[in-house]
Amino acid sequence: MKKTHSPVEMALRRLRLPLALTWAGLVVERVLRAFWPLLALLACIYAALAFGAAGVLGTRALQAAAGLSALAGVVALGFGLWRFRLPARNAATLRLDASLLGRPIAAITDTMALGGAGADALWEAHRARMAARTASARAVPPRPALVRRDRFGLRLMALAALAMALLFGAPPRLSDLAPVLPGGTSGGAALAAVGPSWEGWATPPRYTGRPALYLNALETDTLSLPEGTRLSLRIYGAAGALSLAQDVGDLAPVDATAAAGAVQVIDWEAVRSGTLTITGPGGRAFALTVLSDTAPFVEPLAAATRRADGKLSQPFRARDDFGVLRGRATITLDLAAADRRYGLLAIPEPREPLVFDLPLPITGSRADFSEILVEDAARHPFANLPVRLTLSVEDGRGQQGTAAPLAMELPGRRFFDPLAAALIEMRRDLLWSRENAPRVAQVLKAVSYLPEDANLNARTYLPLRTLIGQLDGALAQGPLAPELRDELAEALWLMAERIEDGGLADALAEMQRAQQRLSEAMRNGASPDEIARLMAELKQATDNYIRMLAERGAQTPQDEFARNNQGQQITGDQIQQLMDEIQRLMEAGQMAEAQELLNQLAQLMENLQVTQGGEGGGLSPGQQSLRGLGETLRDQQGLSDELFGQMQQPGEGQEGGGQQGQQPGSGSGVGGGPGSDGLPQRQRDLRQRLGLQQDMLPGEGTPEGESVQRLLDDAGRAMDEAERALREGDNRLALDRQAEAIEALREGMRGLGEMLADEGQNEPGRTGRQPGDVARLLPRDPLGRQAGEGGQVGTDETLLRGEDVYRRARDLLDEIRRRSGERLRPAPELDYLRRLLEMF
Repeated sequence: MKKTHSPVEMALRRLRLPLALTWAGLVVERVLRAFWPLLALLACIYAALAFGAAGVLGTRALQAAAGLSALAGVVALGFGLWRFRLPARNAATLRLDASLLGRPIAAITDTMALGGAGADALWEAHRARMAARTASARAVPPRPALVRRDRFGLRLMALAALAMALLFGAPPRLSDLAPVLPGGTSGGAALAAVGPSWEGWATPPRYTGRPALYLNALETDTLSLPEGTRLSLRIYGAAGALSLAQDVGDLAPVDATAAAGAVQVIDWEAVRSGTLTITGPGGRAFALTVLSDTAPFVEPLAAATRRADGKLSQPFRARDDFGVLRGRATITLDLAAADRRYGLLAIPEPREPLVFDLPLPITGSRADFSEILVEDAARHPFANLPVRLTLSVEDGRGQQGTAAPLAMELPGRRFFDPLAAALIEMRRDLLWSRENAPRVAQVLKAVSYLPEDANLNARTYLPLRTLIGQLDGALAQGPLAPELRDELAEALWLMAERIEDGGLADALAEMQRAQQRLSEAMRNGASPDEIARLMAELKQATDNYIRMLAERGAQTPQDEFARNNQGQQITGDQIQQLMDEIQRLMEAGQMAEAQELLNQLAQLMENLQVTQGGEGGGLSPGQQSLRGLGETLRDQQGLSDELFGQMQQPGEGQEGGGQQGQQPGSGSGVGGGPGSDGLPQRQRDLRQRLGLQQDMLPGEGTPEGESVQRLLDDAGRAMDEAERALREGDNRLALDRQAEAIEALREGMRGLGEMLADEGQNEPGRTGRQPGDVARLLPRDPLGRQAGEGGQVGTDETLLRGEDVYRRARDLLDEIRRRSGERLRPAPELDYLRRLLEMF
């Protein structure tokens, strides 16, 4: 009869393997704790040998390194032997038992101290239950806990070095250790057993980004290498066993006739195509093609321009085989082109060229790129004088490419106040040559002789007289010192700035005070009459500020429209609309919304610049078509917003579009009935207007024009379907079709704008696409932002050439509307979506 085993016996049988593995883990754990310094040392030694440290070091250095390594190994081994202790057998049992719930191993191996009636049966039942728990026992992995013993992470660094050596290094050879093996460099029995051998590497220059090649592992004998690649060979073995012949670099053919056991290292640079041949046992021949590294190239894309803030803006393009490493713009005075009159009649003092570093792409390739150099040279002595701008770039090989010098007038800030302009001219003369100091003092005395005639106030008059006194005192003692000259030039600049910006700053401050008073009135619950009076004051202050900006802008022939400092068009009508909206919100008691718009108005006005011309003056037919499409887009957006707003009213927006209890097309609800003057008729009028605008579009017969026509045809079909859905009472479908029409109109306007901008490149006097020529014709909201459209392709309206933020905002708004129209969504989510829509 087969003997049956009790649950406890079966549990003990199952525990044999987990206990053995746990004990082995304890052994590994203690080995690591005791010998981790020795293991880390061995890993570092292997990594050093794998990366060729033995071949780089000389004989003496290699012997010293070997001695130090051996000493360190002995110390580490002794430390490990002193610390190591084999774990006891019961240690594995205790660790495994501690990993189980209730320590069942201790329970099944324990004995009952006291017995009694029924106690034995209860004890056996308890042991059986504990034996069942041991079924989940698994070997406990080792826990060396080396963090506390290796606080500096030396073991991790050694492990990383070992991993790199295994992945990218070459297996160490016995011949590498020839100087430290028995027999030394004379060649012992060990090296004789190794025999002749060689190793080779081809390492391209780092700037190429190409990896190093291990010649022994290559399957092909034909290689293409960049110019400047370093070739390195190590030849081992008996004298004369291997020889090298090559014609790719400036190294004469080498005969490897070194003494047996010596490692011959040959290192040179590949500069031309040719062959590399290693003759002897295991030798190979390689055909090398050296790819020439051409010098980099740079060119200005257009003439430098003066930005509104007076900074130099110079677009350029650069390219190189493997990427431009650095570049610079050098500006030198063009003395031959200067108008040598008045203060410029004297011989100018020598000055170092003005040098700016060229901007390079932060991300992406530098092999071929276009950038814009933007620098402020307004205070430099060369500002507003004829100069020559020379662009140069350098590649990783040190080769340079230089563009032809570009003659230009170095952009700088322009002063339009007569007194400020006079002070800046004297500053220029003083910096031109210190010989002009007496003349500068005489002119400044004449300017300050009658302060009231020159509109000199006390804030400017007293500093100016002090400056004249300093100049006279210095001239009485001899030639003007360079340090004092620079100090006086800085003082003249600050005075000119104060004069130039004084009136404008006062107008801006007055407008800001009016805004603050209005904000305070809204917070304190002022009466409607008080708010109306403060609103009138704000309008007056705003008009004064804009008029002063216009007076300043009229003296500078810039573009023919108004824009803020981000290139967005802003008209007087739009500012007036924004202020009217602020007043309407205040009258309606929506003070928070009014305050938000007031803050936006303040930021808008601080960044405003006004230039010549009026809105709509001198528009081409294409620009007029673009403006008309913008108005159609704005009206379509308004119609869609109105439909969506009506759908949010009680009883609207149910599936099918009609109200409950009504048949579609009954004439009630949002859409209205056939023939009504509601939304369907307005949608039809928009469709007809779009058809007339399509007949007047430019570019007929061109691929760009046909593409724009297809987009507008799509918009027209979507409008027709929206009208049909409105008449049938399907408001949900109508809203979707209106969104499609809006999107098609946007894309059509974008295509038309790009086509007009490309055509503008061929107009006389234009150097490329002008962002403002098209962007100013698009529909805009009261803040000057394009309604439903972002910046034109190639303009600077989008940050870092990123995504069209305004279009993205419109897409988000459309998505919020779509979700809020889904009545099956949870009530809290619908409430949140409605509150979002109320904000925008």
